[in-house]
Amino acid sequence: MDADDSRAPKGSLRKFLEHLSGAGKAIGVLTSGGDAQGMNAAVRAVVRMGIYVGAKVYFIYEGYQGMVDGGSNIAEADWESVSSILQVGGTIIGSARCQAFRTREGRLKAACNLLQRGITNLCVIGGDGSLTGANLFRKEWSGLLEELARNGQIDKEAVQKYAYLNVVGMVGSIDNDFCGTDMTIGTDSALHRIIEVVDAIMTTAQSHQRTFVLEVMGRHCGYLALVSALACGADWVFLPESPPEEGWEEQMCVKLSENRARKKRLNIIIVAEGAIDTQNKPITSEKIKELVVTQLGYDTRVTILGHVQRGGTPSAFDRILASRMGVEAVIALLEATPDTPACVVSLNGNHAVRLPLMECVQMTQDVQKAMDERRFQDAVRLRGRSFAGNLNTYKRLAIKLPDDQIPKTNCNVAVINVGAPAAGMNAAVRSAVRVGIADGHRMLAIYDGFDGFAKGQIKEIGWTDVGGWTGQGGSILGTKRLGKAAGWGPAWRPADRVEFGVSDIVLHVAIFSVLPGKYLEEIATQMRTHSINALLIIGGFEAYLGLLELSAAREKHEEFCVPMVMVPATVSNNVPGSDFSIGADTALNTITDTCDRIKQSASGTKRRVFIIETMGGYCGYLANMGGLAAGADAAYIFEEPFDIRDLQSNVEHLTEKMKTTIQRGLVLRNESCSENYTTDFIYQLYSEEGKGVFDCRKNVLGHMQQGGAPSPFDRNFGTKISARAMEWITAKLKEARGRGKKFTTDDSICVLGISKRNVIFQPVAELKKQTDFEHRIPKEQWWLKLRPLMKILAKYKASYDVSDSGQLEHVQPWSV
Repeated sequence: MDADDSRAPKGSLRKFLEHLSGAGKAIGVLTSGGDAQGMNAAVRAVVRMGIYVGAKVYFIYEGYQGMVDGGSNIAEADWESVSSILQVGGTIIGSARCQAFRTREGRLKAACNLLQRGITNLCVIGGDGSLTGANLFRKEWSGLLEELARNGQIDKEAVQKYAYLNVVGMVGSIDNDFCGTDMTIGTDSALHRIIEVVDAIMTTAQSHQRTFVLEVMGRHCGYLALVSALACGADWVFLPESPPEEGWEEQMCVKLSENRARKKRLNIIIVAEGAIDTQNKPITSEKIKELVVTQLGYDTRVTILGHVQRGGTPSAFDRILASRMGVEAVIALLEATPDTPACVVSLNGNHAVRLPLMECVQMTQDVQKAMDERRFQDAVRLRGRSFAGNLNTYKRLAIKLPDDQIPKTNCNVAVINVGAPAAGMNAAVRSAVRVGIADGHRMLAIYDGFDGFAKGQIKEIGWTDVGGWTGQGGSILGTKRLGKAAGWGPAWRPADRVEFGVSDIVLHVAIFSVLPGKYLEEIATQMRTHSINALLIIGGFEAYLGLLELSAAREKHEEFCVPMVMVPATVSNNVPGSDFSIGADTALNTITDTCDRIKQSASGTKRRVFIIETMGGYCGYLANMGGLAAGADAAYIFEEPFDIRDLQSNVEHLTEKMKTTIQRGLVLRNESCSENYTTDFIYQLYSEEGKGVFDCRKNVLGHMQQGGAPSPFDRNFGTKISARAMEWITAKLKEARGRGKKFTTDDSICVLGISKRNVIFQPVAELKKQTDFEHRIPKEQWWLKLRPLMKILAKYKASYDVSDSGQLEHVQPWSV
C-alpha cells in the first residue's frame, strides 16, 4: 500500500511530482512576525518535501534577524529534525521582529549569508509585513548581488549562478487578516482556544446570571470575533470592519434585557481588540462593561483572552492546511522561473491555489484604508465572500424582529435529524429554525427521525427554544439509525424493501425504522395533518437514502411534492454531493488529540508501534486525514486495496525507522477497510514480524469520535449551510405562493453541499449515479488526492498528481 504507487492515473495532460527535481537546489524556510499554531506543520512539510525531491533545505532561525545575522542561524535540516513537531504550537525555528532587514544594508548582509549556502529559494511563513519584505528582497536581489560583487564578497560567476531569487509565501496569522485565502494557518486553532474559554465561561455565567464581555485578538480584523460570536450564539459582537450604528448603546441594552426577559440566564458580548465606532473611536471592553452596569445593573465581568489564543496545540484543520500548503510551496519553488512573481499558496474552498503575493498584500492594505476612510461596507466586501456571509448570517440569527414586523408566509417547514448523531447538528437546527422564523415560516421539529415522523412526534419550535444549542454535541431532536444488523443481501423479505432505479439496475435497500420506506403512508398522513410545506433533513447516508425514497414515492403520495433539502451531517463524511459533512471535523480533532496522547505515551517506552482503529464505515476520510494530521506512518482504507505484501512493506519501513532517533510508529486503520485484515490481524502480524525490534499496542477509538462539543468549524459550517438551505426553501415557497404549485421536478429535492469552491444544491436524482450504494460512499472522493501527501511525509515513495498546481490566479474580492 505505501510502497511506490504504480496505480497512478495515466495521460499526457497529467503532471506528476516525479517530473520535478530539486537536485542542486537549496531552499531556505523561515517563520516571521507573530507566531501561529500550525507553523511547525508547515515547516515540517517544506523540509520533508524538499528532501523528498532532492533539494537541500535550510532552517533560518529567528526569522529575518537570523538571515541578517547568518552563522549558526542558517542550518541544514534533515528528515529527523522535524520529527515530533506536528503537535507543537508556535514555531521551533523561532520568529523575531527585525529592524535591520528593513534597511538595504541589512538585506545586503542577508543576501550574502544566503549565497554562502547557495540558497536561492525562500519559503516565508508569516503575515503581510513579512511577505512584503520578502517580495522587496526578491526585487532587489540582482542589485544586491552586483553590490556584493563590487565589494569583492562574491565573484562574477556567483552573480550568474545565483542570478534570481524565488519567493513563495504561506500566511501564518491567527487573525485571518490576509485577503485571498479562506483561512490562514493558525486561525482555526485560535478559534478552538476562544470557544473552549466561551464554553467554560457560559457554565459559570449561567450559575450567577452574569453578563460576560470577552475581548479577542484582531487589531485590524474582526474574523475571530465574528466567527466565535457565530459559533457560540453571542448576544452582541463588535468588529473593526462593521461598527455599530449610531445609538448602539441603547440598542444593545434593549437586546440584552429582552434576552433576559426570555428567561436567558446569561449574556455574552464579544469584542475584537480593534473594535471601533463609526467615527473610528475605539470601543473597549471596559467601556461596554461600564455601559451594561450603569444602564441595566447586571453583574458584568470582562475576560481578555490575550496570548492564550496564540498558544496550545494546533487543530487538525491547521495541521492539514499547513501540510498541504508546505508541499504546495515546494512545488511552486521547483516550478518557478526568473519571470514568476512572488506568490502565496493559500486555500480557496478545499482547493489549494497560488496567488500573486503583492495583489494579496495590496487588497489587505485596501481593507485598512477603507476602514480609515470610514468606508465600512467596502471594508466588509474586500474581506471577501466568507466574511460577508458570516456577518449576514450572524445578524439574522442574533436579532429577532418583533412578531408584528415579520410578514407571515403561512407555510410550515419541518426539520428532522436522521442517522447517527454528529457534533454540529444542533447548531444546524438552531440556524434553520431562526432563519425560518425570520422568513415568516412556522417551524416544526420532528423528534426521533423518520420513526418519530411516522408516529407524529412533531411540535412547533420557537426562536428561544433553540437558544444555547450551538455548543451542544449529539442531537437534541434525537435520531434513529440502522442497527448493525442492517444488510444489503437477499435475506431480506421483499416486503421490507424499497426499490429505486440507479442507472439501469435496481437496488434493494433493507429498511429499518430509520428509513421512511416502511412508513410512507404514515409519514404522508403526518405531512397532511400538520400541513408541512417543506422539509429540511439533517443527517448522513441514511438521510440521503431517505431522501431518495421520498423522491421515489412522490408519484403515489402528493404530500411529498414539496421542496426537500438535505444538509450532510455525519462523522464519516460519506454523503454524495458534498466534500464536507457536519461532524467530521470534530471527529477528526478527537482522533488527532488521541493520537497525540498515544504518541506521547511512547516517548518513554521507545520502540513501540500503535495501531488505531477509526470509524467511518467504508469511507476512509477519518483514517486518511487523521493520519495526515497526526503524522502517521500508514493508514489502511477501503478505497485503496492492500494485501499482505503491503503490510510486510510497512513492517519493514517501521523496522528501519526504529534504527533512527524516531523510535515509535503510528498506524491508522479504517474500521471496514478489509474483511480479513482486521485490526486484530494487523496487530498480531506487526507483533510477530516486529518481534525483537518493536512491540505493538492497539486502540479502538469507537464512539468517542461521535461525542463531545462541536468544533468551531462544525458549529460555523452547520450554522451557515443550514441557513443557506432555509434560504433555498424560502425561495422555492415564494415561487409557488398563491398558485398551489406542486413540486415534482428533480430540482425541488436536493442535497446541499460544498464542492471544491462552491456551495451547491444537487438534485438527489442526479447524485444516484455518483453513489456506491453497496459501500455507502461517493464513487469519487476529493481527499483521495491528498493520500500521497501522507505517504511522502512519512518517507514513502508515492506518485503525486500535481496537475492542478502551477496556475497563478488573480485575487478577486469575492473569491473568498
